[in-house]
Amino acid sequence: MTSIVQGFSKSLAMTVLSEIGDKTFFAAAILAMRHPRKLVLLGCLAALIVMTILSAVVGWAAPNLISRKWTHHITTLLFFGFGLWSLWDAFMENGEAEELAEVEAKLDADWKANPGTVKGGNKADDDSKKERQPFLTQFFSPIFLKAFSITFFGEWGDKSQLATIGLAADENPFGVVLGGILGPAVCTTAAVLGGKSLASQISEKIVALSGGVLFIVFGIQSLLSTES
Repeated sequence: MTSIVQGFSKSLAMTVLSEIGDKTFFAAAILAMRHPRKLVLLGCLAALIVMTILSAVVGWAAPNLISRKWTHHITTLLFFGFGLWSLWDAFMENGEAEELAEVEAKLDADWKANPGTVKGGNKADDDSKKERQPFLTQFFSPIFLKAFSITFFGEWGDKSQLATIGLAADENPFGVVLGGILGPAVCTTAAVLGGKSLASQISEKIVALSGGVLFIVFGIQSLLSTES
């Protein structure tokens, strides 16, 4: 039970500090201003749940492919590496609104390239459009799929995903999954409900600094547990 709580608490703290001010956080906030919040939230949460479970499975399987001693050492190095990376980002960032502006510009470009996603036409046009729709859009809302894809591919290879893999290799995977789902769920819900006004008030420098310190603490704890 203790290992589950430890995995849960580590994963929760790590994902909250990793997701706040992240590109996917800003994307969720901006999408929620342009589309129904419910669909955006469901799409983002579905992507985060799938990503967390996939990452935890990879981390759980790693000790079966490599010795637990080596996976522990790799996890320790990951924590220190991500800590230094986050601290570097905190001190080298020029503008706190740059990432928000970058995400907004990309979504604006996509919006202009695909205008009128919710506009209607006559029945014949609607029927012909349905026939040309991709397979998934026949079962899921295009807005849901857009939020899902932006979040999923935005998180792919991100620090939070790699750290989740490392945590699942070193801690109880069930606890890591629970914390890894709850943390982003809270952040994404806040982004969707708060919108751009909330996102623009977040200090990326403070978040990156806090995340860097947390990763370093995890690394020290992991290093000490190796020596003991």
